[in-house]
Formats: sequence, structure tokens, C-alpha cells
Amino acid sequence: MTGSGAPKVLGSRRAFEGQTFSVRVDEIQNPSGRRWSLEVVEHPGAVAIVALHSDHELILVRQTRVALGRVLLEIPAGTLEPPETPEACARRELAEEAGYAADSWERLATFYPAPGLSTEELHLFLAEDLRPAPAEREEEDLTVHRVPLAVARRLVATGEIRDAKSIVGILLAAERFGRRSPGGTLRPSGGQSPAPGGAPGA
Repeated sequence: MTGSGAPKVLGSRRAFEGQTFSVRVDEIQNPSGRRWSLEVVEHPGAVAIVALHSDHELILVRQTRVALGRVLLEIPAGTLEPPETPEACARRELAEEAGYAADSWERLATFYPAPGLSTEELHLFLAEDLRPAPAEREEEDLTVHRVPLAVARRLVATGEIRDAKSIVGILLAAERFGRRSPGGTLRPSGGQSPAPGGAPGA
């Protein structure tokens, strides 16, 4: 922390060490002298991919998020496996989650999803010139869908897409491609049937 008026970190201790992330507790002192504790999630970072076909159909995945007890529609994404680079992670996750590779890659943005409590840095990529490249999946319930970018934008506006990284990626892509994206409906990729949304068992 910098700046004469910024809080000072007096010390830190490890509270939890997990396979994906750890938690540390920082002892903080404000300029006024007040002391308090901050629990910080130390995260290796993650990637998300806006994967677009030449007709501006977007690749979305539908999967169960057990922590929420809900099925969400998202862009492909995943966690870095150090010392893996964000670029390598993005290529791996696109193949594992969606079954595609891309010949054209561009970094759209890098941002902090939850800066108040986590060190996670998320790298957002645009992937184009897609071709099939299936890989083994970790999520058994995941289904892959193709949806026109304009439809994805409407799903954000109506609240049907609620995942933060997906909202950022879809809005950035919609801003770039604008009216060049045709309308249409959600349809499965590779002949898969769409899975129902909402909470499991609801």
C-alpha cells in the first residue's frame, strides 16, 4: 500500500492453504491509528475467453456452479496452473471446456474481479478463427452452445447471464463488433441439447 494516507500492513499470517487458493490475514492500521484485520484470498489468477466464430456466434458453456446451487451460462474460463502463462491457460481452457482451438488471439482486458478481498487477476482474451480441437473435460455436466453475439448481449441485459467475467467479455465484444453481429437464438454446439437453467432441482 502506498500514499501518506493509506493504511499500513503491520503483519500477516497464513490462515488456510488449499489446492487452488490460500487465505492470509493482514493486520492493518489506518492513519487514525485504528487497527483491524483483513482476510485476503491469494489466488493464482484466471483467464476467460470470448470465442467468436466468423459469423459472430459466441461460444458459451452451461454448467452447474455448486457454490451457488445454480446452473450458469458463461464464456469459457479457468484458473492458472503456475508456472502456466495466461496465454497458455486460455488455449488449454478453450480446448478443455469448449472443444476448440483458435488461430487468432488478442488480449481484451485484464482486471480484478474482487479487489476488496482477493488478489485474483483475470485475463480476458478474444479468440477467433476457431477450429475443433476437443480435449478431455473435467466438468461432466458442461454443455457447449453457440449464440449470436447480439443475443448474448440481450441475455446480459435481461439478467439471464449473471457471471461477471462473461458480462465484461460480452459487452466488450458487443462494443467492438456492434451491428455486424446478427440476431438469432441460442443453439447447441456439436449437436448437444441445451441444459435447463436455474437452480438444480428447481
